[in-house]
This record gives sequence, C-alpha cells and structure tokens, in this order.
Amino acid sequence: MLVKKTLFSIFLYCTLIKTALSAESGGMPQLDPEFWFSQIFWLIFTFGLLFFILSKFILPNISSNLENRKSQILENIEKAEEQRQESENKIKEFDKIIYESKVQAKNILNEAKKKISEDINNKKKLLEDKINSEIKSVENEINELRKRSPETINQIAISTSSDLLKQLIGADVNQSNISAIVEDLSKKEKGKYYGV
Repeated sequence: MLVKKTLFSIFLYCTLIKTALSAESGGMPQLDPEFWFSQIFWLIFTFGLLFFILSKFILPNISSNLENRKSQILENIEKAEEQRQESENKIKEFDKIIYESKVQAKNILNEAKKKISEDINNKKKLLEDKINSEIKSVENEINELRKRSPETINQIAISTSSDLLKQLIGADVNQSNISAIVEDLSKKEKGKYYGV
C-alpha cells in the first residue's frame, strides 16, 4: 500500500514538472517559475487583506450579532419561564376558585335542601294538626249527635206514633203512654247496639 502511494506521488510529481516545463515554453505565466515570487506575494497580500477585513470588520459584526441573538434567546427563555410560572400560578388560583365555588354551591344546595325539608315538615305538621283538629271536631259532632239522636229519634217516634194512632183510632192518644213505650223500645235497641 505504501509502495503504491509512493509510486503515485512520484508519477504525479513528474507529471507536474513536465507540465510546468511545457507551460513555460508554451506561454502560461502561472506555471513559469520566474513569476512564482510575484504570484506568492500577491497571494499573501490578497489573503492578508481579506483576513484583515474579515477579522476587523465582518467577523466582529457577526460575533456581536451572534451575542445579541444569544442574549435575546436567553431573555426570551427567561420571559417564557416567568410566563409559564405565572400561568401555573393562575391555574392554581383558578383551581382554588373552582374548588371554593363547588364547596359554596354544595353548601347552598345543602342549606336549600334543609330549608325545603324544614318547610315540608312544618307544612306536614300543620296539615296533620289541622286534620287532627278536624277529626276531633267531627268526632265531637258525632258524639253529640249520638247523644242527642236517641232523644230526637224518641221525639220523632212519639210524634209519628201519636199521629198514626190518631189516624188509626181517630182519637188523641195519651202522649205519656206512647212516650213510655218508645223509651222502653229504645232502651232495648240501645242495649242491642251498645252492648248494655
């Protein structure tokens, strides 16, 4: 491998010398050794001037632009971090507000349920009291009717019996006799119904 590279280098060197010698005689000044020193001078001068212009004017501007961009990027990153932190704080605040609102709504709902339940219980109690008072009133009326009904029935029975007997016999019958008979019958019927 090394031998091949060495042979190739020798071949290339020989070809370049042959080309340089043929160019010298043919009129190519770039390859003429007489002009090489001036070409090297102008090459160094041109690249030196280019290096000077690049190092003093162009490269400082580029590096300052890069530094400005770097500082701008760092500032943007800091701002983005601050805004991210603010966003997280806002999210925490909103979560807290939402939680407090839910708790408050739950409390209001529980209070409303309690109030409605109390109202229903109060109305139920009032209704039950009213129904009980109506029942008592009706029971009292029924008891009074029960107490008065035998007398009323007896009076009706006496007057009806008296009228019937009057129509049958054609004469007035003694009310006290009819009254005694009706009372006796009524006591028997009362014993039948009331277990007396």
